[in-house]
Amino acid sequence: MYKIMFVCHGNICRSPMAEFIFKDMVKKLGRAGEFDVASSAVSTEEIWNGVGNPVYPPAKTELQKHGIFCEGKRAQLLTEADGEYYDLLLCMDESNVRRARKIVGAKNAEKCKKLPDFAGGGEVADPWYTGDFTATYQDLVRGLEGLLKTLI
Repeated sequence: MYKIMFVCHGNICRSPMAEFIFKDMVKKLGRAGEFDVASSAVSTEEIWNGVGNPVYPPAKTELQKHGIFCEGKRAQLLTEADGEYYDLLLCMDESNVRRARKIVGAKNAEKCKKLPDFAGGGEVADPWYTGDFTATYQDLVRGLEGLLKTLI
C-alpha cells in the first residue's frame, strides 16, 4: 500500500484539492484500496484551538465542478509522526518542502518532494493569492497524473 500525504501551507486549498482529486483518480482506476491518502498543513494559521477550518469554499466549488466532493475535511497540521507513517509527503511548492522537512525531521526529510516534479517541475499555483482555482486544479491534475504513472 502506498501512503501519501499532500502538503500545503494551510491545508484549505491546494493540498485538500490534491487529496480528493487523487482519491477520485485511483477510485476510477479501481485501485483505491492500494492507497492511504491524506493532506495536511505546515502552518497552524487555519487551525484554531485544535480545530481546523474546512476546505476554502472556492476550492470546494472547483472540486464540485469535476464531480469531486470533500465534505467533512478540515485542516490539520503535518506532524513528525506523519513523516514516519507516510511514504511520500508531496508538497505544493519549495516553501512547503522546506517547512515539511523541518517538521518531519532529518530522518524522513527525503520523503518530502514537490508534487509538480512528477510532471516536469514547477510549483502548484496558490489560488489564495492568484484567485484562479481552475489553474490550480489543472496544475494538480498534471502532477497527480505524473505521480500515478510513476507509482503504477
